[in-house]
Amino acid sequence: MSNGEMIVGLFIPFAGTVAGSACVFFMREQLGELVQRALVGFASGVMVAASIWSLLVPAMEQSDTMGKLSFLPAVIGFWLGIAFLLLLDNVIPHLHINAEKAEGPRSKLAKTTMMVLAVTLHNIPEGMAVGVVFAGYLSGSAQITSGAALALSIGIAIQNFPEGAIISMPLHGEGKSRFRSFMDGALSGAVEPIGAVITILATGLIVPAMPYLLSFAAGAMMYVVVEELIPGMSAGEHSNIGVVMFSVGFTLMMALDVALG
Repeated sequence: MSNGEMIVGLFIPFAGTVAGSACVFFMREQLGELVQRALVGFASGVMVAASIWSLLVPAMEQSDTMGKLSFLPAVIGFWLGIAFLLLLDNVIPHLHINAEKAEGPRSKLAKTTMMVLAVTLHNIPEGMAVGVVFAGYLSGSAQITSGAALALSIGIAIQNFPEGAIISMPLHGEGKSRFRSFMDGALSGAVEPIGAVITILATGLIVPAMPYLLSFAAGAMMYVVVEELIPGMSAGEHSNIGVVMFSVGFTLMMALDVALG
């Protein structure tokens, strides 16, 4: 993989968010509740599959010299990721889509600002995941192929597309202009390439702790899925659409990882 291809790989997830945010220019109505649940379910499936096949499994494979204790770095890293997102969840004021009450410390921030912060918050582990996987590939000693790194980028980008639409459309519905809603939606995903690049720049420090960092990103992503996305796909009138789309997202990401890895 050339440097140019690597840069493209790092920015693919961000491109997914930008493309999704651009839906605000082409759609007059806000996304219906059923559509939102379908998209959130799909995103959940992608993130769970990525956490398992792209992060936790490689973490345990890289610790196979520990024998029956090869799961230990994955468990430790996973729980550190959960703790990290739990901390951010409690120190950053944010408001989830369709929620009435903000989370985190009390703040005088505008409702739309806290909605953007909520999406930005759960984009952090996605950026970390992409950065750690590419850092592992660049190191040449982490048993991660260019195809596996690309599969994760594509998978995250696919689930970022509906996320971009889900944030930009409600912002426009709250009174913001289409352009401002697009920009806020797009910028909510900017943390991903930034986090990925910072992670890669620290590759020398990261490689020895790679199993822990891979599982750290997995734990952080799973926190987002369970704390935010799964409740979102199940909210409102009973429907199986969220579960069905979760399964679609899960199998698509699993197939990508195996086919490209």
